[in-house]
Amino acid sequence: MSSAKPAELKKFVIRLALAVALAAPVAGCFQPMYADRGDGSPTLRDKLNAIEVPPLDIPNGSRNSRLGVELRNKLMFKLYGSATGAPPLYTLKISISTSRSSLIVDPSTQLPTIENYAIDASYQLKDIATGKTVMSGNTFSRVEYDVPGQSQRFARTRAGRDAEDRAVQEIAENINTRLASFFYAGM
Repeated sequence: MSSAKPAELKKFVIRLALAVALAAPVAGCFQPMYADRGDGSPTLRDKLNAIEVPPLDIPNGSRNSRLGVELRNKLMFKLYGSATGAPPLYTLKISISTSRSSLIVDPSTQLPTIENYAIDASYQLKDIATGKTVMSGNTFSRVEYDVPGQSQRFARTRAGRDAEDRAVQEIAENINTRLASFFYAGM
């Protein structure tokens, strides 16, 4: 039985050596997305800083105007880390549409108990110098929320607003990720 332990140890060492040998050729291939490239070329952060996010074309006072401001602010913070970036080379035009639907309705009161809030967004990234669209896409978010009882109307309003905020956050993350992927692939 004592001879079995050295054999197991030998197998382990062989497997470990094989794993190291297979991983060694690709060890230098890893490079963090947001890291400095070392050759003086613009980093991903520099490229994202050069995107201008103009206000969304939504009429003031409309139901979606708050969402437009919220989306723009969240996206600017994700791109720049602050309210302003570098001198713009690109402009990002975003349009949104929203909808709300009842998923579950209480059969006795005919009032919704669970609702679904949806945002669909389309965006275009344009090169300012040429006016050419370099990237476009669509994204969406669907968020469910509970509607408390009939006598809690303020709680229902707050739940709806929280759902809107969660959906806007998801849209901003989706657009930011796609922009980062686009610029990283072109580096």
